[in-house]
Amino acid sequence: VQLIESGGGSLQAGGSLRLSCATSGRTWDTYALGWFRPAPGKERELVAGINSEGTSTSYAASAKGRFTISRDNHQNTMYLQMNNLKPEDTAVYFCNAGRVGISGDYQPRNFWGQGTQVTVQS
Repeated sequence: VQLIESGGGSLQAGGSLRLSCATSGRTWDTYALGWFRPAPGKERELVAGINSEGTSTSYAASAKGRFTISRDNHQNTMYLQMNNLKPEDTAVYFCNAGRVGISGDYQPRNFWGQGTQVTVQS
């Protein structure tokens, strides 16, 4: 599975961005997909995840109500719509392909994109 992010940029607080993750590979549409960013005390934290069918999503508490994850399996692309951005959202955002565990948690696999920078100025 190959993943390529795009859509990052620099903007003022309160603005919106839409990140894209273009995917390829024979079995990419069997994977759950997620957006990650670095976090204090851990290498990366899950911002939002979506199952392979696009019917179930999960969000970090910091993203709920502001971010929306979606995927278009016909276009081989996943999206993260980010609204009302805050300076603390500043980070490199990474796309990941993974699985959904028995308890419904997103479990990343070692498929990562190169990241796209989001910078939010106050």
